[in-house]
Amino acid sequence: MRLGRCYIRRLALVLALLVPAFVPAMAAPGVPRLSGRVTDEAHILSRDARDRISNLLTYHEGRTTNQVAVLTVPSLEGGDIESFAVRVFEKWKLGRKGKDNGVLVLIASQDRRMRIEVGYGLEGELTDLECGRIIRNIMTPRFKAGDFDVGVTKGVQAIIAKLEGRDAAIPADAPASQNSFFKGPDLSFVERILFGSFIYGLLGLFTVIGVFTPGIGWFLYLFLIPFWAMFPFIVVGGYGALITLGTYLVTFPIAKIIISRSKWYKKATKGHKTKGGAKIGGFMFSSGGSSSGGWSSSGGSSGFSGGGGSSGGGGASGGW
Repeated sequence: MRLGRCYIRRLALVLALLVPAFVPAMAAPGVPRLSGRVTDEAHILSRDARDRISNLLTYHEGRTTNQVAVLTVPSLEGGDIESFAVRVFEKWKLGRKGKDNGVLVLIASQDRRMRIEVGYGLEGELTDLECGRIIRNIMTPRFKAGDFDVGVTKGVQAIIAKLEGRDAAIPADAPASQNSFFKGPDLSFVERILFGSFIYGLLGLFTVIGVFTPGIGWFLYLFLIPFWAMFPFIVVGGYGALITLGTYLVTFPIAKIIISRSKWYKKATKGHKTKGGAKIGGFMFSSGGSSSGGWSSSGGSSGFSGGGGSSGGGGASGGW
């Protein structure tokens, strides 16, 4: 009976470790069959727009051998657009083999997300910066107005112009508005939640340790300053990171001073001076690299078909 329970517990542990790894793959939509230069699975383009865009791409491929394709899907089904774009690129094999001169324009209509994925061979001609500007300044305004036909057509025309060395007339980014206080990198809401949980959870843990631990506390305060300055930028942007840093710089010393006046903290400080460590909540924090009770503050070790091209993840994503 005991053996059976042990087996069940081990099986449950294995499943708990494996399931999260398979969830993103199960959630991501399947890659559609490559049916043409424009594959409109989301049905957001008119027939005239599909024909017009397809003709532009056919003519461009005849002139340059570059293979550019457009794919629209209804939803990413919880997946991220970057990973899905790479999967589509790998399956469709856009671009000539050895030249890797393919480009994928991917649009997820219900998620209001899009991406321009660029093959290895074209990353110098169509940079990430230019892809981002095409998305933000050409396609996004039309998509917000509900005009997908013009948005995709103008975006494709700008891509072709850049690849052919012509003036693409891509509008420059407008100066950052002071109202967009927490505008950060181009991440979806789910990605911000995941990154935020990891970053703030990790920094918060070491901050709490610094506040409650004698001796090493002020060292951690100084040590964490660059981390509080940079990592929050991923989630809340530049201004948000500046506020986060300022909050940390002010609240840590205040909390430290308040905590240091408590009796148990004074007792822990005395133990740290006499024994080289302080026992807090069942854990021993030592400045000499040894610990008892489970944890030490010292560090340790730890018809139209692709031509065989590939993508290295270059390009840009955006939303509307």
